Amino acid sequence: MTGMTWDEVQAAVGAAAHNGKLAGNTVFPHITTDTRKISSGDLFVALRGEKFDGADFAAEALERGAAAVIVGTPLSTSAEKALKKAKGTVLKAEDGLRAYQAIAHAWRMKFDIPVIAITGSNGKTTTKELTAAVLSGRGKVCRTAANYNNEVGLPLTLLGIMPEDFAAVVEIGMRGLGQIAALAPVAAPTIGIVTNVCEVHMELLGSIENIAKAKAELVEAIPSGGTVILNADDSRVAAMRSFAADGVRILTYGIDADADVRAEALQCAADGSRFMVTYANERHEYAVSLPGRHNVSNTLAALAAGFALGLTPQEMQAGLRNIEGTKMRYETESVGAWMFINDAYNASPSSMRAALETTAALYPGRKIAVLGDMLELGAAAEEAHRMIGRRAAELDFAAVVTYGPQARWIHEAAEKTGCAVCCHAETHEEAAQLLRKILSDGDTVLFKGSRGMRMEQVITLLTGEKAGH
Repeated sequence: MTGMTWDEVQAAVGAAAHNGKLAGNTVFPHITTDTRKISSGDLFVALRGEKFDGADFAAEALERGAAAVIVGTPLSTSAEKALKKAKGTVLKAEDGLRAYQAIAHAWRMKFDIPVIAITGSNGKTTTKELTAAVLSGRGKVCRTAANYNNEVGLPLTLLGIMPEDFAAVVEIGMRGLGQIAALAPVAAPTIGIVTNVCEVHMELLGSIENIAKAKAELVEAIPSGGTVILNADDSRVAAMRSFAADGVRILTYGIDADADVRAEALQCAADGSRFMVTYANERHEYAVSLPGRHNVSNTLAALAAGFALGLTPQEMQAGLRNIEGTKMRYETESVGAWMFINDAYNASPSSMRAALETTAALYPGRKIAVLGDMLELGAAAEEAHRMIGRRAAELDFAAVVTYGPQARWIHEAAEKTGCAVCCHAETHEEAAQLLRKILSDGDTVLFKGSRGMRMEQVITLLTGEKAGH
């Protein structure tokens, strides 16, 4: 970010500096919350976490060259003392995070560009990447880095908007009711996409109805004149049209259901998919380098955003060529005579099932699933894990290796449903050892589990062993 002045910052935060005499027209090269990234003339915003208070590092930020710092109140005695000794301008706000979000919102509002916000239980990050790729057929696009979709990551993305950007694409996550409602106004989106509603964060939200209600907060945040894009194949998402304000355009997408943007004639392969898309009585072919029917659905959401913004099929087809796979999201790697599929970034019942079904459909020969716990499912956990075990067996996976206390339910259900080889490991190391005994040349191995299970560590152990074999 570059170009925001001290006057603009003070106006956004709604507070004046308590000490220091920085000129109002002073321009900050960057606004940061990390003292390690301070450059001369920057603005440092101190955030407070459960185990730290950024205000304790504010004096250090000034010493490193920051022109000004923003700190939340009240300050600790040591931070107050250090700041009085430091040279630089200090602005005291009621809350550092709210100040950061207000600054990011003010910067976003300087640009009259479409901002596309994406939420959903699964596929947010992939849909964000696909939407940015589609829109890149028209011009430069600012987008959320990695999956920085929370109260700190969203402002970071917005502060990255540059004058040459044609559009911005942001991902908004949530872990409870009211969080999207609080975050969406920071981005002031003009287009909202809801991908799906699944059993994630059940432990926190209690029911799938509450999950749908939380996701619908994005629909409610889109103002008149904006567009809401809904997955017609998900009945809970399709029903969210009733939450849209008057004057908001509704666009639906789907594969099975009747939708405004619909895919037909799917040809799915390991290296991607080709399909026909019908929209506004026109039919064009599109291709995406991501495998699986679920990624066709994600691509449709991205194309719907392109249609909403008036891009031509040719622009969107060209943009889709810019898509890059993201780490640990169905990332494939040939390891000797084996094919490893690293889908270990995260897992929910629906994404786990999609990964199993995609692997079964696209890869010939023997297939092995290495599966970890799916976390935060609350009371739905046991049946969700057993469903995955049954599905793996039904899809004829030759072996299922599980890791984690809840994954024992996957193991039990797969074994009961007829999977020939079922093993449970207590550690990553044991999982790797079991796999070494099971693996044969030509096998395809899927690794998946919730982020906390770190299933990629099994791959690291195996590839290390393979390299030294």
